[in-house]
Amino acid sequence: MKCGVLFSGGKDSTYAAYITKKSKNNITCLITIVSENPDSYMFHTPAITKVGKQAEAMNVPLIIQKTKGVKEKELKDLEKAIQKAKKEYGIQAIVTGTLASVYQASRIQRICDKLELECFNPLWQKEPKGYWQELLKNKFMIIITRVSANGLGEEWLGKKINKKTLSRLIEIQKKYGIHLSFEGGEAETFVLDCPLFNKRLRVIKSEKKFSNNNGIYNIIDIRLVDK
Repeated sequence: MKCGVLFSGGKDSTYAAYITKKSKNNITCLITIVSENPDSYMFHTPAITKVGKQAEAMNVPLIIQKTKGVKEKELKDLEKAIQKAKKEYGIQAIVTGTLASVYQASRIQRICDKLELECFNPLWQKEPKGYWQELLKNKFMIIITRVSANGLGEEWLGKKINKKTLSRLIEIQKKYGIHLSFEGGEAETFVLDCPLFNKRLRVIKSEKKFSNNNGIYNIIDIRLVDK
């Protein structure tokens, strides 16, 4: 089946793409929504301008749609992007990395129904610890690009997740009650390498901004390098 993947560059949308390809479906294009609202209900914003490098690493066409990020109104921009993907790439289905958000899943489903497309949520209700272990087992190189929760300080910005840092996240989850998969907006991620990539990404220049329990890891320059 020809699939368009709603793609933010984070662990969830990238792993959803990985599962899609592993299931012998065709990833025809990636669809990225660039929101002006950093607190969008629907779309991630940290490092969103760097998804082009990930698309290049996957050798998959990328559709970029801008939005003001106004609640509910931003869905019209999402629909516009999906419509374009259907027209230009003949997609038959939309794939999302939605884990637990009924708000997101229901609205994407509504758009797919309207455009007569299938909607796949391959990560839906995945158990967080097991999910992280899957990501690491499948050699996903993931960094933290945003934090917004007790227990996640400035030192987490830009940090790669491995077995050691995952153990620390589990400790923080037990102490502070964060969602281990970050479904409560506790953190956001960016994928530097995975089996889908022909080359891996290397951050050349970055900066951290942190205050009042909120932080952003801003990737200024990123490049593709041989694995």
